[in-house]
Amino acid sequence: MRHVARKRFGQHFLADQDAVGRIVAAVAPRRGDAMVEIGPGLGALTGPLLDHLSHLHAVEIDRDLCARLRQRFPADRLTLYEADALEFDFTILPAPLRVVGNLPYNISTPLLFRLAAVAARCADLHLMLQREVVDRLTSAPGSKDYGRLSVMLQYRYAFERLIDVPSSAFRPEPKVDSAVVRLVPRPAAQLAALDAESFGRVVKAAFSTRRKTVKNSLSGIISAAQLAELGIDPSLRAENLGVPAFVAIANRLHDAGPR
Repeated sequence: MRHVARKRFGQHFLADQDAVGRIVAAVAPRRGDAMVEIGPGLGALTGPLLDHLSHLHAVEIDRDLCARLRQRFPADRLTLYEADALEFDFTILPAPLRVVGNLPYNISTPLLFRLAAVAARCADLHLMLQREVVDRLTSAPGSKDYGRLSVMLQYRYAFERLIDVPSSAFRPEPKVDSAVVRLVPRPAAQLAALDAESFGRVVKAAFSTRRKTVKNSLSGIISAAQLAELGIDPSLRAENLGVPAFVAIANRLHDAGPR
């Protein structure tokens, strides 16, 4: 039976076989990999991935699609979790974990943050996202796309933009184009922030008033004189600071202790 895409789940199903082949080639699954697919949908990627894997885990929120997937793939090949990926506990899956997913546009940002929390357990992530989101993830300081998402995710991952996928590759066709990006977690030795929560708090505060200078946006956290001591120009905006500058501010606050 034909499945009617559900808007509340942001469903747009990949239907272009050329795009499927290019994505699977980029992922390069190996027989013994521990891999999870987020949002398998109608199984466009699931089948080709299982052609190379011994076993695949998958998280799907739509119970009707889960029923279809269970009919199509045997349980000894596909372990299917009928769950919301935003609430799913990825730590129950084997590590090192490889993550593949065509992420719904409406939850892509919160899901990226949720996956970042388990990055230490992951080998890599291959995600299809709205092209605008990929632009933000991979943007450099000073560009219009550079923001909180850029800083938080670039701190945790190295990025490689792989494939642009036009809207015509999906059914129903979305109004925007997509892109596939590879995320490789940075090793612990490269994560210089002394406290992850302090780092996140600084970045959030800096971009909460994007047009203000960091002297003003961070006035309740750190003084202009202290910024200058760190070699950071207080008259710059957050969008002009690289990831190391935010790390330096967070570490200064950590060293200073509670205020």
